[in-house]
Amino acid sequence: MLIGNVGKDPEVHYYEADTAVAQISLATTERGYTLQNGTKVPDRTDWHTGGVFGKSLAKTVEKYVHKGDKLYVEGKVRYRSYDDKQGKRQYVTEIWADSLEMLTPKNLSRQEPQAHEPSTRAEQSEEHKDNQLPF
Repeated sequence: MLIGNVGKDPEVHYYEADTAVAQISLATTERGYTLQNGTKVPDRTDWHTGGVFGKSLAKTVEKYVHKGDKLYVEGKVRYRSYDDKQGKRQYVTEIWADSLEMLTPKNLSRQEPQAHEPSTRAEQSEEHKDNQLPF
């Protein structure tokens, strides 16, 4: 479980018809404190790379998660390695998100422009009717 701020806009990659992965960068901060002897321990920020798998969740991340947003992420820690262009072995620690919750209030998060905004009252009324709950 992590709570942190998104470091940059997520990158979403689509593969097959039902496969998508959103990559996020998350900063978590442990607040500084002062020891009993007066020594000040500064804030410590760690950066985490994460993956959100599945077309539905990845699309949600793509649409609603932006740089600076606060997220709660639950998932698994995964380790992998690869050889870089110079042939040197690189090790990576990632968070594979099973679920996430957006903690930034909607009005403070950067909003994406709507693809289609109703231009007439009739269209607005029809869209409003479609968005109503059945109870």
